[in-house]
Amino acid sequence: MTGASVRFFGGPLDGRVQELGIADPVCGSVMRHVHLHDGPKIETHYQLDYRPGTGWEYRLCGLPRPDELSEP
Repeated sequence: MTGASVRFFGGPLDGRVQELGIADPVCGSVMRHVHLHDGPKIETHYQLDYRPGTGWEYRLCGLPRPDELSEP
């Protein structure tokens, strides 16, 4: 294990935290998640990123990062 964990933002995995595993994490890599429980198949994609303040995160593809949001 790398000892590093990753947090998920958006979609069905929102709020989940898990270990990254033995492979070195690569910014920009995309993970596919298929949800099959009690209904139709739902496929979501999460992109891996590292932020100095919060560490590793998987963000639902298409979901803006907090620093990308503009104030009205």
